[in-house]
Amino acid sequence: MDALAAVTSRVRTLLPDHAVITDRARLRTYECDGLTHHRVVPGLVVLPETADQVAAVVAECARHQVPFVARGSGTGLSGGALPHAAGVLIVTSRLRRILAVRPEDERAVVEPGVINLDVSRAAAPYGYHYAPDPSSRQVCSIGGNLAENSGGAHCLKYGFTACHVLAADLVTPDGDLVTLGTEAPDAPGYDLLGTVIGAEGTLGVVTSVTVRLTRDPEAVTTLLAAFAGTDDAGAATSAIIAAGIVPAAVEMMDALAIEAAEAAVACGYPAGAGAVLIVELDGPAADVAAELSVVTRLCTDAGGFALRVAADDAERELIWKGRRSAFAAVGRISPDYIVQDGVIPRTALPEVLRAIATLSADSGVRVANVFHAGDGNLHPLVLFDAAVPGQEQRAEEVSGAILDLCVTHGGSITGEHGVGVDKARYLPRMFTDHDLDTMQLVRCAFDPAGIANPGKIFPTPRLCGEVPRKHHAATEPARDIF
Repeated sequence: MDALAAVTSRVRTLLPDHAVITDRARLRTYECDGLTHHRVVPGLVVLPETADQVAAVVAECARHQVPFVARGSGTGLSGGALPHAAGVLIVTSRLRRILAVRPEDERAVVEPGVINLDVSRAAAPYGYHYAPDPSSRQVCSIGGNLAENSGGAHCLKYGFTACHVLAADLVTPDGDLVTLGTEAPDAPGYDLLGTVIGAEGTLGVVTSVTVRLTRDPEAVTTLLAAFAGTDDAGAATSAIIAAGIVPAAVEMMDALAIEAAEAAVACGYPAGAGAVLIVELDGPAADVAAELSVVTRLCTDAGGFALRVAADDAERELIWKGRRSAFAAVGRISPDYIVQDGVIPRTALPEVLRAIATLSADSGVRVANVFHAGDGNLHPLVLFDAAVPGQEQRAEEVSGAILDLCVTHGGSITGEHGVGVDKARYLPRMFTDHDLDTMQLVRCAFDPAGIANPGKIFPTPRLCGEVPRKHHAATEPARDIF
């Protein structure tokens, strides 16, 4: 009996029948995450319902040296939850209880399968919400948010997931269940929790998360401003920050992204706009009113027109609907696309966007830009038709060139989508071999056998001491030919 068969046999005694999937047709349901051009059919899928079941499955994987990958809602965009063909996919979607909401402590305790937006819904009766809000907040899960250190539109003011997680229960790669962090501020000792957040599931499987709740602001005002192009919108963004105003969010979309959003959700953005800015201000009502006056003037000075302030929550949601639907909406104007993710200083926005436009024109590959302008987090959508020979390769070349632009302008190859398998080959553009080997030492300290989400983040096989990572090769992304 091979190792995976042995694990499968044992897991059947640990979990109910409905929680163990071996049928190939059903396994294919889990062959990719939101990044669909990387596909691997998992060897086995399990759907545990308790932390103890997760620990038991991982312990069996450790005993037989079988790789495992954790998966939440599968909305990731870097292939971070790409399965292992000879391994176990641990799906946490049934770990979805909100264990506690404690407004007196400004805390909530949730399982990893809990949907992001449901945390805010549970906290709303107490006047609180959960601040990190990825555009996929209606479907993405807290465990995945922690694994990728997810951001969102309001992270300009409130910070990424790491700023809002206080503690987590973690199943280590040898099957032990441990608690990292504390519910009090400034946990003593090494920041192991901070190490796990953003590690993309390579250090274990989270089974419970204690998050920080944020008090609802007294007032929220959302402004939509149209511009002739992204240069003017970028100038307005820089002017707003330079004026000492830190909005809750500053989002930008270019003409192609606006076209897609209008086709998908009829969001009513101004006709003829080459770019739009969504600026959201929150806080004490008097402060918001004063800031709105300044922001309106700065947008107008930068060439903004058709400025619109949401009159109520319904108008505010309609303005945001266009932005939040942008990724999916691009499917209305292109059969295939690559969602890229990089970061630059916000003052470099006009220059980098012009360079992206040049790349697009020279290659014949269309690029729609939608991004968090306030913190320089770009999400260019590279459009192509896989049915046309050569288009996918050209799109991937443009995608890589955009990441090069981010690095050369003092930025990073990822802001919030992670590295996964999609960007592993680009990591040496930011780090030396010595840097990468040092990072690998941290990973080896948690997982010397290399079975926790192997093949992700690092671009080449790396050793833990002198022990080869036996399962790395099987994780190479490949298209399923069936």
